[in-house]
Amino acid sequence: SAKLGTTRCLLISNCGCCAKITLTAPDVCLILMGRIRYFCFSLTKLTGRQDDSTCDVETIDDFNNKQLFPKLQTLLELDYFRFYKVNLNKPCPFWTVSSHCGLKDCAVQPCSPVSSPSFHLIQLDSTKMSHIYFTREALLNWSKHDDEAKCFCLPDEESPDSQFVDLLLNPERFTGYRGPEVWRIWNSIYEENCFKPYSVKRPLIPGAGVEAKKFYSWLEGQCVEKRAFYRLVSGLHASINIHLSARYLLEDSWFQKKWGHNVTEFRQRFDSELTANEGPKRLRNLYFLYLVELRALAKVLPFFQQPSFRLYTGRPEEDQKHKELLLQILQVARSFPLHFDETSLFAGDENETAKLKEDIRLAFLNISRIMDCVGCFKCRLWGKLQTQGLGTALKILFSEREIEALHTSNDRRQSFKLSRQEIVSLLNAFGRISTSVRELTNFRSLLNEGK
Repeated sequence: SAKLGTTRCLLISNCGCCAKITLTAPDVCLILMGRIRYFCFSLTKLTGRQDDSTCDVETIDDFNNKQLFPKLQTLLELDYFRFYKVNLNKPCPFWTVSSHCGLKDCAVQPCSPVSSPSFHLIQLDSTKMSHIYFTREALLNWSKHDDEAKCFCLPDEESPDSQFVDLLLNPERFTGYRGPEVWRIWNSIYEENCFKPYSVKRPLIPGAGVEAKKFYSWLEGQCVEKRAFYRLVSGLHASINIHLSARYLLEDSWFQKKWGHNVTEFRQRFDSELTANEGPKRLRNLYFLYLVELRALAKVLPFFQQPSFRLYTGRPEEDQKHKELLLQILQVARSFPLHFDETSLFAGDENETAKLKEDIRLAFLNISRIMDCVGCFKCRLWGKLQTQGLGTALKILFSEREIEALHTSNDRRQSFKLSRQEIVSLLNAFGRISTSVRELTNFRSLLNEGK
């Protein structure tokens, strides 16, 4: 009930401490888990510490926007990372999808063969119309050493219906795909794969209302691993919504299409008042997701440092330069001063830990199958890629011993491997999260300008 602009002392009952917070409209300040960790969100300011980590938002923003984001965008434009093999024609395994999105912007342009059956034509720059040719044999050789034993997602690359897609020609953006079908996808992910009983309703489900407190009480009562899993899914959902708000179709006429930032759409998804205080929590989960995937990039560096590893595209000199850029980025990731501490996960009884890891792997595998129920093909493409990227990050964090053994083992049949598909999805998925963090800065500027 305090007036805006005043400073109030909030008593934290579990520790008897006091945190001073200045209220500025429309801030929402949350005291988390009985510790002096608060997260303040307004439409023009996002500050505070991350729950389940030792990092604050300002540190992440500065590190991402100045050090990592520019280098990462350069990397993702390289041939190795811009082509993703995917099967967009798998039927939904859970329910009948009555129809697919008929909007033009939902379509995906796959890489199509040219007149010679021995080559694929891949357009590299739609403005300069420059091209490069790869033999089909070379493209097939891009997918080797798949490690299916610990797969978190169903691989598409071996499917005869899979096609290479140029991600730069098929960017993630708002396509007009929305409504009950989209709600069904996310509802299925949350309700059936996040270890939640049906009796506990998620906030913003119609009729949930006062049961939001019950939901968060249940969530805080879960083990840290299951709580983290929910936050990762929520963070991915938030990141995707930021992408759609930042690349929204603002103008559609017969002579041009204009894509840009839709502040209204952003507010509808993240404004504390418009989302019943859920917006700040979603953004907090986005930053949590960022920290987890950043940690995976830092941990996997020894794999890419192996002399035998190549970013193979058939051009040795360029491949080596591109590997050096990748290693620079991973070194930057490793230099982050306040990494997520994954040792807090799976630290209990060995048998219980093994079962919990398998439960989480299977839940994530199921989420990857739900992506085949998305009716918009472009949304399905990016949903599959980002889901596989997060799954690959979890695989890395679950494989610490195997990665450490890479330096000491001379056995060619090493237990830790990453397929090209996993590598491409890992870097592109983190690129999407990095973009989301960068876009939050853009939205803050727009909101400060009153646009």
